[in-house]
Amino acid sequence: MKVISPLILWFDSYATRNSDMDTERVEWIRIIPFIFMHLMCFAVIWVGFSWIALTTCIGFYLLRMFAITGFYHRYFAHNSFKTSRALQFIFAIIGNSSVQRGPLWWAAQHRHHHRFSDEEDDAHSPGIRGFIWSHILWFLCNKNFTTKHKYVKDWRKFPELVFLDRFDMLVPVLTGIFMLVLGIIINFILPELGTSGPQMLIWGFFVSTVMLFHATFSINSLGHLFGGKRYKTGDDSRNNLFLALITLGEGWHNNHHHYPLSTRQGFYWWEIDISWYILWCMSKLKLIWDLKPVRNRDKDLVNG
Repeated sequence: MKVISPLILWFDSYATRNSDMDTERVEWIRIIPFIFMHLMCFAVIWVGFSWIALTTCIGFYLLRMFAITGFYHRYFAHNSFKTSRALQFIFAIIGNSSVQRGPLWWAAQHRHHHRFSDEEDDAHSPGIRGFIWSHILWFLCNKNFTTKHKYVKDWRKFPELVFLDRFDMLVPVLTGIFMLVLGIIINFILPELGTSGPQMLIWGFFVSTVMLFHATFSINSLGHLFGGKRYKTGDDSRNNLFLALITLGEGWHNNHHHYPLSTRQGFYWWEIDISWYILWCMSKLKLIWDLKPVRNRDKDLVNG
């Protein structure tokens, strides 16, 4: 197998892999961009604060969190509803801007997780490899870098999705440039708002993205450690209200592992599932359809 520089994988994730691609060794050169994004958050010290920058940070976090939960997860990973090819591509782009790799990689890893949840082959089980591995190290190692194509044969027929998956750094780079330009334009048109290009770049892209990273990853780690278990799922998945709030509904993780095909993860009215509310509204607007209902809600209860 041809040996290539890890630097090439910054731009082409489908490039020929190193001979140790199946190891759990962290390729530090390849993950420099990930470390860089965290370090850039400290630049808030120099770029300062403005309410418009903070609002953009939170708003962009919520938009992209919905793209991850509603589309990367419930749509691409579980096919829990249907939509048009155009809308699936739009939300694939928004999800890709979260710097959580491409839609095929994300869906394949998640389908693999459900198949081996909290077993030895699970890529991110805190019970098997510990908290730090399950939260962050698992996707930084060689073994889990490659898209598991056998799990996403249904999506490989769309060349636009394959393109996003292969060149998964393109959209994030363009997103950063967009935030920089947006800040410059706002400063020119409305200088009284007190923002700038660098400030919008740091708050709107870097801070927002790092917040998104760790909120999403908390489902893999904290979501298998803390919370209640309603169902006998055979794994350590938990229901956690706090995680549900910061991830727009993903915290009802034990529910989800009980019946993964449901569009809705908060099975009861008091289980807040903001992504479900948005998807339901989208269905009323005919943007999506065939939402899969909750089934077997009262089966396999822990105390049943």
